[in-house]
Amino acid sequence: MNAQTEKALFLEQALGRWIGLLQTMRPTQWVKNLIIFAVLIFSMNLFNVEMLLRTTLGFLFFCILSGTVYIVNDYADLEFDRQHPVKSRRPMASGVVPPAFAVRGALILTVIGLAGSFLLGVRFGLVAVAYYALVVAYSFYLKNVVILDVFAIALGFVIRALAGGVVISKPISDWLLICTMFLALFLALCKRRHELLLLENEAHKHRKALADYSPFFLDQMVAVVTTSTVISYAMFTVSTESLEYQLFKTHKLIYTVPFVLYGIFRYLYLAYHKEQGGSPTRILLTDRALLLDILLWFAACSLILYRQSLQV
Repeated sequence: MNAQTEKALFLEQALGRWIGLLQTMRPTQWVKNLIIFAVLIFSMNLFNVEMLLRTTLGFLFFCILSGTVYIVNDYADLEFDRQHPVKSRRPMASGVVPPAFAVRGALILTVIGLAGSFLLGVRFGLVAVAYYALVVAYSFYLKNVVILDVFAIALGFVIRALAGGVVISKPISDWLLICTMFLALFLALCKRRHELLLLENEAHKHRKALADYSPFFLDQMVAVVTTSTVISYAMFTVSTESLEYQLFKTHKLIYTVPFVLYGIFRYLYLAYHKEQGGSPTRILLTDRALLLDILLWFAACSLILYRQSLQV
């Protein structure tokens, strides 16, 4: 093998590592961080350029941090992922990305994400630190504790929503945070159910907490959080706190509840009838009916909240 061939092979391997590292960061999962924009939208500041820019930067830094945590999570789950029928193809589990290279990349990205967050303000930086500490604790411990594992996932979404208010210094509706928590629990429990059914007797080898779950137990919890999600969203749209929180003080957001109901029913249909509950992000991005429902919900909320601004 001549020097030119060796150089080309080295460059190819290096490029493969960086591409694999980016894949390990799960760019498709970054859509979860869009919850940061919730306070911007519902506080009637979507057209405020400064606040929009700050929220967008906050979103980018949370994408970096959440991507970093996926690297840490894959490193912690390396042996389990190698036994999983699907996750064994992940870059680190398959050997494309060496663990040591991934750890170095994670450290660099963590510094960038946290430093950038503190540039947006001390309070936002502290929220980012809290989020990072939670997901690291989840990766190494909480994901193996029954019930606490799904609550840790839900708390991660709540912190994201909280970050959206902190970054623009706007109050956050308690009902918005509660609704976010229930929705995240709903998605997490559906995912656990899918993992349990997919792996069957091998489930505990992939995730220790799955040994303490059963399909019936998960179905009961899904039923509870499904109802709670719809009720908390309805309360968010009509509560006194929310009406004071919204600039135009309108009750008409209650008319968007049918979109939320359809979205949840559609997701349950896909998770239970089509057995697609393993990846909430994939469902949200690929199911046309659900994606259309989300777009219609967003359009309805925007029309109700911003109709006066759009008429000017």
